[in-house]
Amino acid sequence: MSILGEASCAYRPDYPQPGWAEQSPSLWEDALAPTIAHALDAAGMAAGAVRALGIAGQLDGCIATNAAGEALAPCLIWMDRRATREAEVMDADALRALTGVTRDASHMAAKIRWLMRHNPEMCGSVTTFHQPVSYLVSRLTGEAVFDHSLASTSMLYALDARDYSPALLQAFEIDRASLPAISNADSPAGHLTAEGAALSGLPEGLCVAVGTGDDFSSALGAGIVDPGRLVCVLGTAEVVGALMTEAHIDGAGLVETHSFPGGNFYMENPGWLSGGAVEWSRELFGLADAATFDGRAAEVAPGAEGVSFLPALSGAMAPEWVASARACFYGLTPAHGVPHMARAVLEGCAFAMRDVAVRLDEMGAELQAIRLLGGGAASRLWAGIRADSSGLPVEVPLVTDTSPVGAAVCAAVAGGVQEDLAACAKLIGTVAKTIDPNPVHRAAYDDAYGAYRRLFNSLGPMFN
Repeated sequence: MSILGEASCAYRPDYPQPGWAEQSPSLWEDALAPTIAHALDAAGMAAGAVRALGIAGQLDGCIATNAAGEALAPCLIWMDRRATREAEVMDADALRALTGVTRDASHMAAKIRWLMRHNPEMCGSVTTFHQPVSYLVSRLTGEAVFDHSLASTSMLYALDARDYSPALLQAFEIDRASLPAISNADSPAGHLTAEGAALSGLPEGLCVAVGTGDDFSSALGAGIVDPGRLVCVLGTAEVVGALMTEAHIDGAGLVETHSFPGGNFYMENPGWLSGGAVEWSRELFGLADAATFDGRAAEVAPGAEGVSFLPALSGAMAPEWVASARACFYGLTPAHGVPHMARAVLEGCAFAMRDVAVRLDEMGAELQAIRLLGGGAASRLWAGIRADSSGLPVEVPLVTDTSPVGAAVCAAVAGGVQEDLAACAKLIGTVAKTIDPNPVHRAAYDDAYGAYRRLFNSLGPMFN
């Protein structure tokens, strides 16, 4: 398989208050037609040549829509943590055993409850609460549906029943009729309506797949449908997970258990600001670009000469989930400068990945290598840090922006172009380079990792 054409359109979140993060759904809608048109131009293809359309996107958002499918307010995106109190409707251990997810304000159920409590007038007009993927599918097809993987992130889905839990719907005071239906990611959701054709620039009647969240589409688009790899997606957030054939539940709550397209279960930590932390610090340090950032970080030896960074700019997700935690540098002296802090940011994010890898290994996951994806996979230095600190080889595929590929895979099956997801996996995921661990660096990284863990534990009283 080869990519014939690609295009992108950037947009940023809004942060109205500390702990809040929003996006207007109109940003996504406005980006569709021009981005698709640019991709078609790059491929030298006409819109009529497209056989099916797939959507993949961020998890854990919440959009309230009216009967016309229009958004009534901005989307509370995955980073938004305003609904901490609303999440606490059930014992955390009982909820985890039922759903596989950690009781947390990031999930859709808590956000729905927050909207109903704080916007009662608006909620009288709500027909459906969507996640971003199902919102766009609805705008394109008129159908309210998302896949089992996205449903399993909602904090309303019972893993064993593969459906919404009546007990959780009651606890969160949510009407099942206000939620999307649940189907398979590679099933047809519907077909482009006249409005969907106008939004996308594609022909009316085109098949649209149900699609899935980017945590799952990234792994799928890298050709991963079976256990064996630690998947690390370095985007704005860093998502780390691995496939298992059975639904294991992490009693410690570091990793969540989700359904995965095509079968199996995805054991993952849904992510902390990682690429976002690099971008934040790059701007803070006045460095021109990512390559310059890497160059400064490379001036310093492993361990950053005692400087540690906790990657908790939007709350901590490793080694524990602590929504009130905040990022920090520790160990600074007058002898330290930008290179030390830059390297500490790269190492701190890699240490959080190591937290997840250690927990997955304890749970019996098969971890033969790390498959590094996303924009951050372009950093040879960062890949090497991850290999050296984890002791696992790092594989960088030929295509690292794999979430759109995963969306295309779902579309290919939904549109009848391919038989199933396993057949698609054989066509994608080619590894371009493998970076083996350098054992010379392991002791320094073990020491630095220990300092990172001690720092996190010491700051516990500050977080609370």
